[in-house]
Amino acid sequence: MKKLSEITEGIKILKTTGPLDVKISAVEFDSRQVAPDCIFVAVKGSQVDGHIFIDKAIEMGATVIVCNTLPKNLKTKITYLQVEDTSIVLGKMASNFFDNPSGRLILVGVTGTNGKTTIANLLYGLFRKLGYKAGVLSTIENKIEEQVIGATHTTPDPVQMNNLMGRMVESGCTHCFIESSSHAIHQNRIAGLHFDGGIFTNITHDHLDYHKTFDEYIKAKKKFFDELPSDAFALTNVDDRNGLVMIQNTKALKKTYSLKSISDFKARIIENQFEGLQLSIDGKELWCKLVGEFNAYNLLAVYGAAVLLGEDPDRVLTTLSALEVVEGRFDYFISPNKIVGIVDYAHTPDALENVLKTINAIRTRNEKLITIVGAGGDRDPQKRKLMGGIAGRMSDKVIITSDNPRSEDPDAIIDQIYHGLDPEHKARAICITRRRDAIKTASLLAEPGDIILLAGKGHENYQEIKGVKYPFNDKVILQEFLMIKPTNN
Repeated sequence: MKKLSEITEGIKILKTTGPLDVKISAVEFDSRQVAPDCIFVAVKGSQVDGHIFIDKAIEMGATVIVCNTLPKNLKTKITYLQVEDTSIVLGKMASNFFDNPSGRLILVGVTGTNGKTTIANLLYGLFRKLGYKAGVLSTIENKIEEQVIGATHTTPDPVQMNNLMGRMVESGCTHCFIESSSHAIHQNRIAGLHFDGGIFTNITHDHLDYHKTFDEYIKAKKKFFDELPSDAFALTNVDDRNGLVMIQNTKALKKTYSLKSISDFKARIIENQFEGLQLSIDGKELWCKLVGEFNAYNLLAVYGAAVLLGEDPDRVLTTLSALEVVEGRFDYFISPNKIVGIVDYAHTPDALENVLKTINAIRTRNEKLITIVGAGGDRDPQKRKLMGGIAGRMSDKVIITSDNPRSEDPDAIIDQIYHGLDPEHKARAICITRRRDAIKTASLLAEPGDIILLAGKGHENYQEIKGVKYPFNDKVILQEFLMIKPTNN
């Protein structure tokens, strides 16, 4: 239990009614989670306005209500706090309730369209190998040292996030690495956190179902850097045309990384094979198990962040070479009859193009490249035709299938992807609605030496159809059809 005054510390209250000398058991924004003696913060979301659940929260036992607008009928013995923006206040209150854990950790956020998961997880792996206790909050899963906690969103809600970071502090963690999605930034889910650094990867066509315009999407990402404190660093990819835009107004220490431009941290690809990358980073060579130009950027961002956090550059490079591939990110294997299977989370046009570009740079062209591609339902529909066009131009055979159709008709999504193919490429495309059948077909079409790219779902172990998540693991199913015993990787 905490005093209300402790939870409201540093928060501007516009108007207060009711008793202030109260003890609080929890901070909640979901009325279904309300317990006796808790604070209910009424947040106006993109779908539902939490203010309509104030009475329900009081019935469930909430004794303090935080709101943008005071209700017309105020109940006795209930404390009402009117604030300017409850979405910002929620994060600050959650942070105060859990004793400001982000201030007791070295916290680094990663934002951008592609690469967030890989960078956050590589940083987590790197710092653990360097001897630190660390945690990570990411799309794949949340980890406190070796303890795994399932992830439902790229960035958790403020209560869950501060709870997890509080548990990290209790476990002796010194570092935490977190994916900061555009949704989370825009919705103020990271409000109240103290970041020691921020990394920008790149920005391409994605999430326009939510942000509506590309300009709004850029602004959401930039907001993260605008709000970094002066004692943090802002590390940006200057090969991306919006890289410098991200940090133009930040108070943080500005640093850059690149493969092609002048920058503070510079890398060059020496060799790129399915087995890994040979890189030169700041003039020193290393071999890494990751593949492709996009992973050269990811590794360079990790190196730059580690050096900015005070780690020895040579030790960082040595440790980077020992890190494993992140699950579902260019996760490749070779079948007994020499068919190469690659599972990747590529679900944006840019990500798909990067993966296909990497494969085409390595392959001999004496083999077929079969790409299995789909697109998620209830998400940015504008990218579907783009992804179809990319798959058609860069593959020998394309199988268009269902991804996570969610509430949409999977055949309608498939049709939109198909119509993105250039006319001359449509003859090389097959549409198969059931994802399992699509994977089976690719496996039957493949001959020794051929390459199958299974794109879109990566690490996910489910397929979401009409509100139900059915068990489905791309890598396990592809290995099954290629007659490989699944590994634990």
